[in-house]
Amino acid sequence: MNIRFFKKQFVCFLATICFLTIGSQYVQAHDLGHVSLERPNKDSVIRILAIGNSFSEDALEQYLYGLAKAGGYKVIIGNLYIGGAPLDLHLKNVQENKEAYEYRKIGLDGKKERFPKTSIAKALADENWDYISLQQASPKSGLFETYSGPLPPLFNYVKGQATNSKVKFVWHQTWAYAQNSTHSGFARYDKDQMKMYQAIMDASKKALKLVPFDLLVPSGTAIQNARTNFGDVMCRDGYHLDLNIGRYTASCTWYEAIFKKSVIGNTYKPEKISDEQAKIAQKAAHEAVKKPFKVSKIK
Repeated sequence: MNIRFFKKQFVCFLATICFLTIGSQYVQAHDLGHVSLERPNKDSVIRILAIGNSFSEDALEQYLYGLAKAGGYKVIIGNLYIGGAPLDLHLKNVQENKEAYEYRKIGLDGKKERFPKTSIAKALADENWDYISLQQASPKSGLFETYSGPLPPLFNYVKGQATNSKVKFVWHQTWAYAQNSTHSGFARYDKDQMKMYQAIMDASKKALKLVPFDLLVPSGTAIQNARTNFGDVMCRDGYHLDLNIGRYTASCTWYEAIFKKSVIGNTYKPEKISDEQAKIAQKAAHEAVKKPFKVSKIK
């Protein structure tokens, strides 16, 4: 009788552990916006739009198309660009329907077109977007108090205007400045790269709970991962990404986050990046998608 009793207790214990483990994984995945998202279909065109600034220019406009093509995906990529634009400016622009953006669009042929004086509403109506991303301006990226006011109404507007009922919303987690950056916004983080990085992580976690994003693109962690190998050379001016390895690392992160396929081994790379550098960048992006709020040392 005692043996049977203990067997039942042990089975119940195991069931409880399994339930708690699965539940914990679900909660973690839900916080990251990775629940119930299907891998994009290679037979269809994947349409990606960023409502951003120069940091979305760095991350999406140069190398994401090449990575997607090498991976067998057909993509259209759009970027609504205003240099340094924060969330509150995007909100003001939708409230006033301002034609304030340069709309950059990369078509199926990989060629980029530029359309000046474009509104967010006009760009949203231009394509049946599958993914739409938002991000905060870099000086404010670690200050969650700058998110809480404008982000919910901006998100609700974009969701209401999107033509695709199955559109997925993306939060683009941006990167910390170089340690020697002279950007005035760096003073908000005591000119400390790791302090800025951690502030961005904290703000990103809160952003994912503030509005129901479907996906996180952890470019900030990917860049920090790459710094563990390359050193502090990922930015060209202290805050914008290096034209080659910096931008490539961010694009690799977008590729893996969007397509849910490891970027490691992707054959596309810019001409000025060596095979070894490409492997390190891909690994930095891969580890960031796996662990989006923690720095991984890349050997």
